[in-house]
Amino acid sequence: MEEKDFQRIEQLVGKTIKLEVGQAVNSEIAALRQGIDTTLGQLRKDMNEDFRHHVGILSEDFQHKLQLVAEGHQMLSEKMERMHDGITKKINDVATDIAAHRADTEGHKKGYMIKEP
Repeated sequence: MEEKDFQRIEQLVGKTIKLEVGQAVNSEIAALRQGIDTTLGQLRKDMNEDFRHHVGILSEDFQHKLQLVAEGHQMLSEKMERMHDGITKKINDVATDIAAHRADTEGHKKGYMIKEP
């Protein structure tokens, strides 16, 4: 065989090896890409689950605080109602005392006169 034949065989073997190596590399790249996609998909699912869990905790905390605010408003309403009842009772007591005082002063015609403005 001549030198040209050896060079031609070397080129054919080189092309064949490059083609097989290229296919092997492409196969490995595809496998890596699929592995990365699978890992990222699982990571996304985990992150979504963690986010939902965190939002659930925040929602429960907000509901608890809202319930405390509602209970506080209810207590204030009851306290205002008691205060209103106490003020009404005092006003009625004062009105009764004034009526009794007026009746007593009207009974004493001289010296104790109430003048209306």
